[in-house]
Amino acid sequence: MELLITGGSASGKSQVAEAAAAALPGPRFYIATMRPWDDECRARIEKHRRQRAGLGFATVEHYGDLQRLDLPARGTALLECMSNLTANVLFGPDRPADPFAAVTAGLERLRAQCAHLVVVTNEVFSDGVAYDRETTAYLDLLAALNGWMGRRFDTVAEVVCGIPIVQKGALP
Repeated sequence: MELLITGGSASGKSQVAEAAAAALPGPRFYIATMRPWDDECRARIEKHRRQRAGLGFATVEHYGDLQRLDLPARGTALLECMSNLTANVLFGPDRPADPFAAVTAGLERLRAQCAHLVVVTNEVFSDGVAYDRETTAYLDLLAALNGWMGRRFDTVAEVVCGIPIVQKGALP
């Protein structure tokens, strides 16, 4: 089973994704993609660690190319989150010539290693603000990746005010 969980900032999408992953068979891996750049990032990382405590996740910190990720066993993986991973790939020192192809190839490799995959992403497209060229490139890439996953994954849910609204499939 493959699940895509999307929603706005602080919508509750992480809790929904964690609960869905925890309902699936283990072993469970939490693939953390946020680099601890500053105090704000470190505080958010710690919040997520507390939130998933006791749910049986082994944390795997991986900030970039998913093609280089080897999970220690087949089970359930929760990728938190596609937005951070996309930024890391697009703006990182090892930027690939085709970021979309690199990320989707990495997702395919990750999917092959998992019995179940849950991916968290962000809905960042509805604010109507005109952004600079680099930010627009990031948003376009994230939108393309979200669409790619949405078409391929079994379940797609948007979280609004902590409530998952299933657009496709069913949550476990």
